[in-house]
Amino acid sequence: MDHVESIVSDRGQSGVAVTLALSTGLASLGTSIANIALPALAEAFAAPFSQVQAVVVAYLAALTISVVIAGRLGDSHGLKPMLMVGLGLFLGASLLCAAAPNLWLLIGARALQGIGAAFLMTLSMALMRQTASTPRVGRAMGLLGTVSALGTALGPSLGGLLIPAMGWRGIFWVQVPLAAVTFILAFAMLPADPRSGKTSALSLWSVLSKSVAPNLVVNLLVAAVMMTTLVVGPFYLGLGLGLKEALLGFIMAIGPVISIFSGVPSGRLVDAWGSGRVLAIGLALLAAGAFLLALLPNMIGVVGYVLSIIVLTPGYQLFQAANNTATLADVSKDRRGTVSGLLTLSRNIGLIAGASAMGAVFAFGVGTEDFAHAAPAAVATGMRLTFLVAGGMMIVASGVALWASYLPKRPL
Repeated sequence: MDHVESIVSDRGQSGVAVTLALSTGLASLGTSIANIALPALAEAFAAPFSQVQAVVVAYLAALTISVVIAGRLGDSHGLKPMLMVGLGLFLGASLLCAAAPNLWLLIGARALQGIGAAFLMTLSMALMRQTASTPRVGRAMGLLGTVSALGTALGPSLGGLLIPAMGWRGIFWVQVPLAAVTFILAFAMLPADPRSGKTSALSLWSVLSKSVAPNLVVNLLVAAVMMTTLVVGPFYLGLGLGLKEALLGFIMAIGPVISIFSGVPSGRLVDAWGSGRVLAIGLALLAAGAFLLALLPNMIGVVGYVLSIIVLTPGYQLFQAANNTATLADVSKDRRGTVSGLLTLSRNIGLIAGASAMGAVFAFGVGTEDFAHAAPAAVATGMRLTFLVAGGMMIVASGVALWASYLPKRPL
């Protein structure tokens, strides 16, 4: 009888994990799938790139602004009900995007979609922590990391298939059935959770004065470095090494593919070794990968770039699984949504910093913002400077994590 109950429990956990993974993947897909449609949107609406770019920016901005609000609503009104609200909003916004008659309505619908995505990203993490058994929390967080990477990597390729067949609207129509299926699964699979009292501004402030703050700072720094590879990498490979677009795209896909396959094993290591040890290993690999990116590509070209990414990317997945597990470890049920929102917020701020501040460092190293006319040697200099700074940031992150390990652990 106990064996049967164990099997049923495992199956139930699997259904919950799949549902939450789909929610996370849907939000990540929404982040990346629109990028490839920008040329088609510019042509369809006869608009300049600066205007159609808002289709991407509106989603990211709305997601970033909404994550903490989504988390607090989950704490106040229940994680499952609020996740379903987010799924409903994402579904409705996808319909509006697909049917938008002009660019400005499309941008508004994308902002709504980004708000829905904030609920999906934030509350899926909180629910995964709430429903996963303690010995498997790391594995569960690793699964979310894998699916997030898969959604991000799948977006451009799926969009590339849909746009020739269905036009730009196809990238939004495809998200409608995906959101609908996930909504149904969430209703059927996720356990009901009791509503908790509303959290106050004072309680949110107490979360940031306690031991969660170092985890958020390190999360921000790591996200900035990972975004730097996505922003600077294509310029270096294309202009510094002279790669053609097809080979450049293949090289840039190596990192996401490694992320897909290293997420769950990273979570298993967290469960086996503990979050502290895995966090240290992840940060060490991130620092090593960043410094290798500053040196190896300029020494041995594409092979050096690939070897550096092979070191850097598993470090990121190890860090993500360990940091998310550690951050939520001592958080009470009525604050998991808020803390998950803070984790997502710190990551998004890091992504923005990586795209802007680290992009500025690269431009400074190149000596001009007109990269197309820069000499390959100047681009190589910018690459070296940028990732020396990134490696320094990882040393700082390691110091913060080490300092945090000596802080007294108090439940939130």
